[in-house]
Amino acid sequence: MCGNLKTPEVVGESVGYNTRPVTMRSLGHAERAIRSIGCHDGGIPIMAPKALHFTLRLEGVDSRAAVIMKQEMLSAGGEAAVCMGVIGLSAKRTDILVMGTRKQLLRAASKLKGQPFGAGAAADEITGVLRNMERGRNFTLDCMGQKLRLGKRTCVMGVLNVTPDSFSNGGNFLDEGTAVEQGLRMAGEGADIIDIGGESSRPGAAPLSASAEKKRVLPVIRRLSDKVKIPISIDTYKPDIAREALDAGASIINDIFGLRKKGMAELAARKCVPVIIMHMQGTPRSMQLEPRYTDVVGEVHRFLAERVAYAQEHGIAPEQIVLDPGIGFGKTVAHNCELLARLGEFRGLGKPLLIGVSRKSFIGKLLDLPVGQRLEGSLAAAVTSIIHGATVIRVHDVGASVRAARIADAIMTAV
Repeated sequence: MCGNLKTPEVVGESVGYNTRPVTMRSLGHAERAIRSIGCHDGGIPIMAPKALHFTLRLEGVDSRAAVIMKQEMLSAGGEAAVCMGVIGLSAKRTDILVMGTRKQLLRAASKLKGQPFGAGAAADEITGVLRNMERGRNFTLDCMGQKLRLGKRTCVMGVLNVTPDSFSNGGNFLDEGTAVEQGLRMAGEGADIIDIGGESSRPGAAPLSASAEKKRVLPVIRRLSDKVKIPISIDTYKPDIAREALDAGASIINDIFGLRKKGMAELAARKCVPVIIMHMQGTPRSMQLEPRYTDVVGEVHRFLAERVAYAQEHGIAPEQIVLDPGIGFGKTVAHNCELLARLGEFRGLGKPLLIGVSRKSFIGKLLDLPVGQRLEGSLAAAVTSIIHGATVIRVHDVGASVRAARIADAIMTAV
């Protein structure tokens, strides 16, 4: 018996061993937990991969490949769930859940490489997701030469809407001088990025002309970029606006249309700037008119995965891509809550995750509160996002959000 182990105490008629689940968020957590037992160092790298259990979902797998995958998972000591039609191959395709420890999944994936019917490609995706999950939240963005390191703590993006009609603080910072003052205030409160937008994306908002948008954002960007030492992002889906904003001093593109406007991806690649790719169902004018999904997490995940592939095909460096599932953009209250609860599923894409929940209408509906009274709800949703994997939070109340994020960061790094 190891010297640091205590003899179990008798509690009533039972012997208590203080049995409990152990938190295992990463391979590092598993290694530390095993080391705490007093295990020999040589055994730690052998046992740690067995401590992490994963359930991965693959969609539209050829049933013949699914049969092979199930066999290999069972052989590795894991499991795979497929639809009933796979038996006898009455179904041509199936979604599949593969379940096992990291070691079991990698063992099965190694056997699947080179197998027919797409099984080999599935193996590549499985190993890729596991690799991305192990990376954690550590990323570095190159903002035109300024390095923005993410991961050690949550990055806070301050919202600066230079608009008369945004759902929150619309009209408050339409004046150039007032907007610059607000940007300086946010920087002083601890913002890591200032996000400047000139066109409202609130539900029902009509498009704004490019000339009007330029008049709102460019003067503010020019003045603010000379006064702050943090990156400025331009919140626009128009390539021409983004190009002039970058020339004026911005160094990040925040695109609610997810690079779907012709020329935006090419611009970001040419300028070598980070891009934030967001999901939105519909447009701001139509997005909240009965948004519907069969599987909101699966559909948003597929969209973002496709946009990542598109971005990289058009020359954007993989390490310059940030993803945003678009809370409140074409989603109901239930959709938003499910996305936040299952945010960890997006970590398999291997990109920083940005979450914007600040003062959103779903918080107002849940609490029955107007925009100006949603601070506590916004902070709760932001902290929940951080715990589930958010790297960046986009907020209106910078000071309060920075303080809340620091507490969440301290808790997340305690093990």
